[in-house]
Amino acid sequence: MIRRILLTTAVIGSIGALAACNPPEPAAPPAEPAPAPAPEIPAPAPSNVLTANGFGPLRIGMTTAEIEAALGADSNPNAVGGADPASCDMFHPARAPEGLLVMTNGGALASIWLTRASTVTTDRGFKIGDEAAAVKAAYGASAVVVPHKYEAAPAEYITVWATADHTGPAARGVKYEIGQDGKVKSIAGGGPSIEYVEGCS
Repeated sequence: MIRRILLTTAVIGSIGALAACNPPEPAAPPAEPAPAPAPEIPAPAPSNVLTANGFGPLRIGMTTAEIEAALGADSNPNAVGGADPASCDMFHPARAPEGLLVMTNGGALASIWLTRASTVTTDRGFKIGDEAAAVKAAYGASAVVVPHKYEAAPAEYITVWATADHTGPAARGVKYEIGQDGKVKSIAGGGPSIEYVEGCS
């Protein structure tokens, strides 16, 4: 009987020694909660496209001096840009892309125009030569379409305003002039002067 008790005590002692040699593994730390997804921020429009507010370093409302500091002076100062340049002028800054003209009213940038020689696109990806149907489809109900002043249909003007006000100094928009071939022949971005059809008028 004594022998059985001693044996049992020895076995229990061995188990205790084994337990002491192999301590239990620590519990795994609680998993950290997954980070919340970052809010989706719309990508800014590339700087080399025409928008209702400007092109590259040009911003509607900047002075003639600021235009010249950004993209150079008039590349052809002897060309007639407007009947009264102090009131309204239209010219191509020396370092601007080919076919891009700026219009100033009272010494401030009023609008930016893309002509036939331009390969610049708008912020919606349209350029000279694109189909009018594609422009209308892209803008949908926000596009205002009116007949062309001098050419028969399908020539027309497609204007998209970015502001509720279309006539005040804060008005901003983009106008596509469509030729008789149904394609974009010029584009203007800026203030109310985008609706001019004869240069400065």
